[in-house]
Amino acid sequence: MSQHDKGWVLILGSSSGFGAACSKALAAAGYNIFGVHLDRAGAMPRVNELIQEIAATGAQVKFWNKNVARDEVRLEVIAGIAETLTGKAVNFGGLNLADENNRNAALTILADALQDHHGAVKAMLHSVAFGSLQPFVSDNLKEQTSRKQMDMTLDVMANSMVYWVQDLCRTRLLDRGSKVFSMTSAGSRRAWEGYGPVSAAKAALEAHTRQLARELGPRGILVNCFEAGVTDTPAMRMIPGADVIKGEALRRNPGQRLTTPEDIAATFVALMNPAVKWISGTTVRVDGGEDTL
Repeated sequence: MSQHDKGWVLILGSSSGFGAACSKALAAAGYNIFGVHLDRAGAMPRVNELIQEIAATGAQVKFWNKNVARDEVRLEVIAGIAETLTGKAVNFGGLNLADENNRNAALTILADALQDHHGAVKAMLHSVAFGSLQPFVSDNLKEQTSRKQMDMTLDVMANSMVYWVQDLCRTRLLDRGSKVFSMTSAGSRRAWEGYGPVSAAKAALEAHTRQLARELGPRGILVNCFEAGVTDTPAMRMIPGADVIKGEALRRNPGQRLTTPEDIAATFVALMNPAVKWISGTTVRVDGGEDTL
């Protein structure tokens, strides 16, 4: 029996930061990895190195460089998952996956293709960091958050988790025993310069977590958020005043260091223990006590 017999984990935002660290840790713990990321050509050598590092553990790994917020991408990725699991390409019969009118038919086809693979996705992590970092109010209208930027930020960083869960449940890739995690931050309830749209998205993500936990509890699916302490990731470095935020975190943290992506990854692996089956609808703080002070 393969040492990677624990099933598959789907990481949304798999190529850097928390997603990359979790991909590596879960592969080392015996899981195979599906990953979705969005990177330009210049970043692909780094992404390919990550894929090779995951594969070196003996895990199977399949990444898609696509926009997780697009409806047709979810269908394409689920079709790719189905092909990986069954060894057969999914035949959509010429359906245009970008046409919303075809979604129900496409999901029915995918559900039929996956009828022998219920619960194949043991966990999904939503670790997607792409949003507007502009003030809500500015005398220069070009500098303040627009409706388009606000809608995009909430759609990508919060609402997309719901849509992925919907389709994965419809095809029963997520099933009894599966677990769903996402990444929030203390910014969901604290005001930082230029963080308004992302703060709103994080607050919405936590609300989505509670609602999904309530609805999926009868199906035996657990849903939780990780709240990392301040972590030096590429996404963090984009926040205005990031160095000030990191300095304040170092001052407050009882462990006298910043949180690392590996701290989240280790917690993720621990919570994947099948014996952990009564934690749902909550935010799991992984910050060394930083938020207590």
